[in-house]
Formats: sequence, C-alpha cells, structure tokens
Amino acid sequence: MGKRVAIYPGSFDPPTEGHLNIVKRSVQIFDEVIVAVSESIHKKYMFGPAERVAIWKSLLKDVPRTKVDTFRGLLVDYVRGKGTNIILRGLRNVTDFEYEIQMATTNRVLNDKIETVFIMTEGTYSHIAASLIKEVVSMGGSAKGMVPRLVEKELRKKILESNKK
Repeated sequence: MGKRVAIYPGSFDPPTEGHLNIVKRSVQIFDEVIVAVSESIHKKYMFGPAERVAIWKSLLKDVPRTKVDTFRGLLVDYVRGKGTNIILRGLRNVTDFEYEIQMATTNRVLNDKIETVFIMTEGTYSHIAASLIKEVVSMGGSAKGMVPRLVEKELRKKILESNKK
C-alpha cells in the first residue's frame, strides 16, 4: 500500500483551534496531511492566501508530516494532482454534515476514486466558526480558546489596519 496522503481543504479565514485539532488528530491516521488553503474568487477574505499559508506554517511547525499549500479551481483536480484520493473534512454539527455530504457526493460524481473522510471536531470546539471569531475580535472581545494566540494577534492587527482606512 502506498503513502496515505489526506488533503484538508478550506478557506481557513482564520484558522481556528478546531481546524488545528483536526490536523493534529489526522496525522495519527494518515502518513501525511496537506492543509490546502483555497483561493476562491467568490469570497471576500480578511486574510489573503499567502497570509493564511504563513499562519498555518507557523501553527504546524512542530506537527510532523504536515504541509501547507494553496489551490484554486476544482478540489478534485488538486487532489488528483497531489497523487492522492483522500479529502479530509471536519464536522462540528448536523448543519456541517448536510453541507459536507453534498460536497462529498459532488466530488465523487466528478471523480469516483475520491474518498472523503470526516473527523468530528472535539466538543470543546464545536461552537467555533471563523465568522463568529472575526465578529468577536472586531468588537474587542477575546478569542482565547477559539483560535491560537498567533491567529488572534494577526486578526487584531488586520482589524486595526482596516479601521484606519
């Protein structure tokens, strides 16, 4: 059997403790996990792709068998280009499941070799959403326990910059 490489795709704007938890747990299952930061042109992001990659690289510097990359276009094409067929997704709740099952089914239609593996987020992270964190921090609240310290620092810096404009 070859090396089992999982692709963990997402916008990760910003990466949360829940995202990080999924990666740390998944390296116990897979030989390598690639965090694939999406470069969607349809979404407005707080952090650009290069910033999100840099944050992830800092967060994963001590986590073995992880890589960080970006992609644009169809995820199934990116996955195939990486020589794997495994997409890794985290689930927080039933709402996530309903969306993710649609995505997994669509990806299988596009490429019947693709397998999507779901890992449940630990309960302490099930309430965390990147959009909620951005709102909390923009209103001066603390995101402690929801995002790593580095992410909160970068978020505050980004919010200060946008408030100066």
